[in-house]
Amino acid sequence: GPVLEPVSAENTLQTGDRLKVRIIIRTDRDMEYVHMKDMRASAFEPLTAISGYNYQDGLGYYESIRDASVNFYFDYLRKGTYVFEYQLNVTQKGEFSNGITTIQCLYAPEFAAHSKGIRVFVE
Repeated sequence: GPVLEPVSAENTLQTGDRLKVRIIIRTDRDMEYVHMKDMRASAFEPLTAISGYNYQDGLGYYESIRDASVNFYFDYLRKGTYVFEYQLNVTQKGEFSNGITTIQCLYAPEFAAHSKGIRVFVE
């Protein structure tokens, strides 16, 4: 099957490449009203541009696709591990800073986490 390679500063992307974003969430408790925001570099455009409600692995969530990010809204997030994937196209050449992914419980903001950002090179 297809093999996924991580994007890093060592490997350079080409315009026209297709990327698959994979976000893995591990939670040790049940949470309500959670917001996750995945910011992306300006060289990437999502393959799908329609926001909507999705259902995956027993979890329902609303996915909102914006200009610079993709937002996920969860009414109820059960304890466990979840994997979210969506695809992007590489559209521009240059050096870009890829944004971070943040997740936070809206009514208990002390429950929050974020990823690190990376530099992306497109030829």
